[in-house]
Amino acid sequence: MQNVYITRASKFLPNQPVDNDEMEDFLGIINQIPSKARRIVLRNNGIKTRFYALNKAGIVTHSNAELTKNAILNLLNNDFTTDQIEVLSCGTSTPDLLLPSHAAMVHGLLQNNNSVELNSSSGVCNSGMNALKYGYLSVKSGNSKNAVCTGSERVSTWMKAEKFENEIENLKDLEEQPIIAFRKDFLRWMLSDGAAAFLLQDSPNQDQLSLKIEWMESYSYAHQLETCMYAGGDKLENGEMKPWSDYSSSEWLKESVFSLKQDVKILNDNILIKGVESMKSAMDKHQLSSDQIDYLLPHVSSNFFVKGLYEKKNKKGIHVPLEKWFMNLSKVGNVGSASIFLMVEELFNQENLKKGDRIMLCVPESGRFSYSYAYLTVV
Repeated sequence: MQNVYITRASKFLPNQPVDNDEMEDFLGIINQIPSKARRIVLRNNGIKTRFYALNKAGIVTHSNAELTKNAILNLLNNDFTTDQIEVLSCGTSTPDLLLPSHAAMVHGLLQNNNSVELNSSSGVCNSGMNALKYGYLSVKSGNSKNAVCTGSERVSTWMKAEKFENEIENLKDLEEQPIIAFRKDFLRWMLSDGAAAFLLQDSPNQDQLSLKIEWMESYSYAHQLETCMYAGGDKLENGEMKPWSDYSSSEWLKESVFSLKQDVKILNDNILIKGVESMKSAMDKHQLSSDQIDYLLPHVSSNFFVKGLYEKKNKKGIHVPLEKWFMNLSKVGNVGSASIFLMVEELFNQENLKKGDRIMLCVPESGRFSYSYAYLTVV
């Protein structure tokens, strides 16, 4: 088996950062009534700025594939070009198309001169870690000498007010209060656009630091818990999912079938408990103690969860002080599958790391409760 190293990390965040007071200028106001959830959600999540692949006129500036392509181009130079890429592994929750795959669309934009092996990882926040693991295993097995792995999201267009107009009109017709359910509305104030990329190679940099991937682990609790975050369908009273293809085309609009939704109660009841349980399992498997973590990079969707996560980790015997936690949620927002990539990119490129530092990546996914972990050593 080969060793695997992250030798480069890059990002692409579209346009200028958008502060909290500007959000509805970009996303629009649903039914011309300012959101009641906005102030509460922003107070709890601690996000100050985020990025949108939109301008204030609501015109799209970048597709998801373009965001990803730009992050990859920022990764490369004359020493390593697109023609040298052997594996392209891309994760996202929000592809531009159902078909072809996200990775295929990104490859098409790169316009390199060679064929590459493609992998597209779908899902929610773990899709980025799954893309990383595919590249990691390819290089580790000796199947390839390098892999470019990405996480990206372009969710702003999903959150524009116009996407909910048909549902609002339907509710008016039914003489109901025309307010979008909290499970849909609160996500408008959480999510952000952007992309980041890693170059994985079978040898470290000679003249600068690299991150050796020691191991990666993943866990799913879908066999125990029902769906929590979803799009392209709706949840029935018995907890089962009704997919978009079982609705009529008129219902797609009237019920905002393709909007992102979150079952907040199930989220709050389970996301931290299963997260700590799975992290303890990964650490026990690899005989890793808390004092062997110099930097903990937890993907959290909201600062609301930080205190509870810290307390539950301590109760499970995972004692990593908060000063070792590294997060950038307040600056970039929740960028889903790209969030962990963006944290690593910032930490890796700010030149505070030293050889021997140990980094733990932790990514929860509320879709149906899955979790991914990676342990890195600075070399």
